[in-house]
Amino acid sequence: MDQQTDEAERQKENIPLLSVILAAPAGYKTIEKTVAHLRSQTACAFLELVIVTPSRSLTDLEVDQLTAFAGYQVIEIPEFQSIGQANAAGIRLATAPIVALAEDHCFPDPQWADKLIAAHQGPWTAVGPGVRNANPNSAVSWADLFIGYGPWLTPSLPREMEFLPGHNTSYKREVLLKYADQLDAMMESETVLHWDLREKGHRLYMESTASVAHTNFSLWASWIPAQFYNGRLFAGSRARQKSLPWRIVFILGSPLIPLVRLWRIWTGLPSKELRVRFLSCLPALIIGLALDGAGQMIGYALGTGHALDKVAKYEVDRFKHVRKQDREELLGASE
Repeated sequence: MDQQTDEAERQKENIPLLSVILAAPAGYKTIEKTVAHLRSQTACAFLELVIVTPSRSLTDLEVDQLTAFAGYQVIEIPEFQSIGQANAAGIRLATAPIVALAEDHCFPDPQWADKLIAAHQGPWTAVGPGVRNANPNSAVSWADLFIGYGPWLTPSLPREMEFLPGHNTSYKREVLLKYADQLDAMMESETVLHWDLREKGHRLYMESTASVAHTNFSLWASWIPAQFYNGRLFAGSRARQKSLPWRIVFILGSPLIPLVRLWRIWTGLPSKELRVRFLSCLPALIIGLALDGAGQMIGYALGTGHALDKVAKYEVDRFKHVRKQDREELLGASE
């Protein structure tokens, strides 16, 4: 049976075509806005929602919000260590052939799922979305977006990529399951996963029309440590199982990382409007990239250390780490 015929049969039987993995370490309330956006998907009836949380208990009202999907699961992780660990748990128990990662602070457009499903009919193992700013009212937010999602900003053309946005990419599930016991570690730094997939001959694609609005840090007090620990986590994960000479080369080259990344972000921007935004937040960008570079130097030298725990602290309930104005605009409530 070819792929299109197989998809038609699955739709006829209301079997999920796509499982959305959504971690909720701080409970259902923190993912309610994302769930609302998922319910608004044109492909909602063919989605499975997999919620990974420390407690499986849901209220009747919360359960009612899940009935529009083809199916849902609530997976309990009593000891919630990280978003990567939660995503790996959800991937293992998902039922659809494609799994897509979602976040409590990232909101997909209505055709997001349809576009990802369609793109996966091509030769791509992983398909990522285009990204735009959900809280564009501060320099810190724009700097955070450029550093974390620069290669995938919209508007831009769909294209093959070397790596895709972490925590927001979709995958052919059977490929991820081949990582077995290593899946948790690979999901902690998805850029490393994507490089490994490409080394194995897999191809990655950005379907920029599958757009998401990402909520970024907008408080300096949260963003500064988050940049450092994300840099350390990335470098420590990348250096795992690498030789000492390899690590020494990257330790010595770490001071160049901020300059290289700054240039890559600038040259990759797809529009004049984004270049203007880049220049308007340049001081914050330089500070953030310097902190990331320092974190990477420590990661290459000493490994991840406690960076995973630190990053998890800032990834849980993003709305604690944005300005009051952002919370009010995004959540529709004042304090």
